[in-house]
Amino acid sequence: MSPPWRQRLEWIERWARALENGLLVVLLSLLLLLASAQILLRNVLSSSLPWGDEAVRLLVLWLALLGAIAASRDGRQIRIDVLSRVIPKRLVWIPDSIATGFTAAVCGVFAWHAWRFVQDSRAFGDQMLGDWPAWMLQLILPIGFGVMAYRYAVRTTGVLLRRE
Repeated sequence: MSPPWRQRLEWIERWARALENGLLVVLLSLLLLLASAQILLRNVLSSSLPWGDEAVRLLVLWLALLGAIAASRDGRQIRIDVLSRVIPKRLVWIPDSIATGFTAAVCGVFAWHAWRFVQDSRAFGDQMLGDWPAWMLQLILPIGFGVMAYRYAVRTTGVLLRRE
């Protein structure tokens, strides 16, 4: 039997996975419906939703970052893995830990600058989709990169501890 803290972490991981997958499904469905409605309205009724194009762009941004978060969760990101094919298996942990550590650092820098961007957007009173505060809709940037930085930092630590 695993310790209670490990069971809690596994429970949190299951819920986070379900939340991420659910958000991906909902946002992709919204994107398809909204884009289809815009096409139909333009081609059939010579009209469109005034906020539709901006909403489609925001949905694409959110989907891209949620997809990247899901890819980081499962270790399914794009990866050029040449060294692990040519070096001995016992040393594969070295380039793997360097790559995941570098990815964590880059995502951390992106999260920091995205947070600064959101703060500036809030300070300037930027608006999107009519009169919605833009910073609320842009929060996916620092959150997404922050989650990815955390996951890659944890993966780097795991690689260094296991040295497989």
